[in-house]
Amino acid sequence: MKLAYSPASPYVRKCWALAIKRGVDSRIELWKVGTTAPELAAVNPLSKIPTFVTDEGQVLYDSPVICEYIDSLGDAPPCIPPASPARWKALTLEALGDGILDATQPRRREVALPQDDGRKEYIATQQGKVTRALAALEAETLGDLETIGDITVACALGYLDFRYPHEPWRPGHPKLAAWYERVVAMPPMAQSMPPA
Repeated sequence: MKLAYSPASPYVRKCWALAIKRGVDSRIELWKVGTTAPELAAVNPLSKIPTFVTDEGQVLYDSPVICEYIDSLGDAPPCIPPASPARWKALTLEALGDGILDATQPRRREVALPQDDGRKEYIATQQGKVTRALAALEAETLGDLETIGDITVACALGYLDFRYPHEPWRPGHPKLAAWYERVVAMPPMAQSMPPA
């Protein structure tokens, strides 16, 4: 099995952290490849990272699909619970974490461009999504990286620290900050930390 990755991608980190949590990371080869590489486009028409290739040669993308597959491997308890209120909570938290990433990744590109009114409005809209998501997470009870939701939220907060240190998210979110400080030291997060 191999996972197409970029060391700084938070979506890849989510997949890799889950693999560590499930104890299957040693079975997965990390394939460092750029999104413009012909070999990536040959297996994924979207030429996106992450992309996952199973031992049988099946190609999976994007991170929710890859995580569902990784969660089916190994003997550890699943991080995506079966149909139940716990499943819906885990998947909703995953969507909230992914939403933070979806709002922050394109914003990085936008701030490097000339700042007309439309671009400023777009950036403000994306910042608003992150602000509301953080407020929603402050009200949540999060676990010790037991579900895909916890893992995704931790990866999203880590990405905010990594790419937006000038926009600290901890003020006003003491419960979330305390949770993150606890889980960031756990193996799935500690072993998937992006390079400085």
